[in-house]
Amino acid sequence: MLADPVFDRQRGGFDRLPLTRLEAESIAALVPPDQRWLALGVQANRDAVLGGELARYRIVHFATHSRIDPRLPALSGVLLSQVGQDGSPRQGLLSLEDVYNLRLDAGLVVLSGCETALGREVPGEGLVGLTQGFFQAGALRVVASLWPVQDRATAELMSHFYRAMLRDGQPPAAALRQAQLALARDRRWGDPYYWAGFILLGEWR
Repeated sequence: MLADPVFDRQRGGFDRLPLTRLEAESIAALVPPDQRWLALGVQANRDAVLGGELARYRIVHFATHSRIDPRLPALSGVLLSQVGQDGSPRQGLLSLEDVYNLRLDAGLVVLSGCETALGREVPGEGLVGLTQGFFQAGALRVVASLWPVQDRATAELMSHFYRAMLRDGQPPAAALRQAQLALARDRRWGDPYYWAGFILLGEWR
C-alpha cells in the first residue's frame, strides 16, 4: 500500500494529500502486520514499486494523485514521491509503461485517486489507460474512479470498503456496493459526487 507521497511543488504543482495517509493507516489496521506493506511519504516512491515488493500481495492499494492523458495515454501514470529521503529530487511518475511491466499476483488493485478509470478508446485495443495497464500486469480486478474525487470522502469510502472485505468477508463487488450505500446514507456524503465515482472492473465475483 502506497500513500501520501511527497511532491515538489516547483516541479509538478501537486499538493500532498494528507488524508490519504489516514486512509492507508486505517486500512492497514485491518491486516496483521506480517501480511501488509505500507509505504508512506518519501517511501511511497517509484523505486519501491519497481523493486518487486508488490508481487507478494493479493491486494495493492495506491492512495495518491494520478495523471491521465486521454490524448496520449502513454503519458498517464500514478504520481509517487518526487523527493528522496535526503530531500533531493527524484522521478515520481509511475508511468503507464512502468505499470505494464509490473509482475503482480493481485486479486485486486485499488487506484484511490482522481479519474483513474479514464483513458483513450482505441479501436481493437479498448480503453487504454491505467486500468488496462494493471490488468496487463496481472491484476484480476481494479477499483478506479470516473471523476475527480474528494479526499476526505474517499478515505471514508475506502474505510467502509475494506472493512466489508477484510472483516465481513464480502467479495470486492459487494463490499464496494456496501461502502457506497453507507456513504449515501451519511448526511455529509449523501450526494453521489462523493461516492458514485468508484467502479469495479474485471472479475466481479
